[in-house]
Amino acid sequence: MKKTIVLAAFLLAGIASCTSQSADKKTETNTSPTTQAAAFQDLTVAEFKQKMTETGVVVLDVRTPEEIAGGKVEGATELDFRSPGFAAQLDKLDKSKTYLVYCRSGNRSGKACQLMTEKGFTKLYNLAGGYTAWTKE
Repeated sequence: MKKTIVLAAFLLAGIASCTSQSADKKTETNTSPTTQAAAFQDLTVAEFKQKMTETGVVVLDVRTPEEIAGGKVEGATELDFRSPGFAAQLDKLDKSKTYLVYCRSGNRSGKACQLMTEKGFTKLYNLAGGYTAWTKE
């Protein structure tokens, strides 16, 4: 009888431990993508231009030098997303500022915004459609 009680107690403790770990993992998995998804906002060209008029805004062009040679948004800071030192260059930026980020199509700039979010930047905006959309306006 004693052996049965000890065995039952051991099994219950193991089940409780597994359930607790599973719940922790589920919570962690469910909150992470939501937090990251809300970290930056896509803007239309008109919204992007409006945001550029605000004080303390930095326009960040994350295209390659070859792409930039074909034109860019006036006053934009150039920081090549594809360069090996891109992440290290982000670390030098002021995290308290607002960043308007763009690339050719909006894809790399979205990835740049995601990386910036992971590095602690909180005021990030991505140009939907990128420089291609900008030149069509």
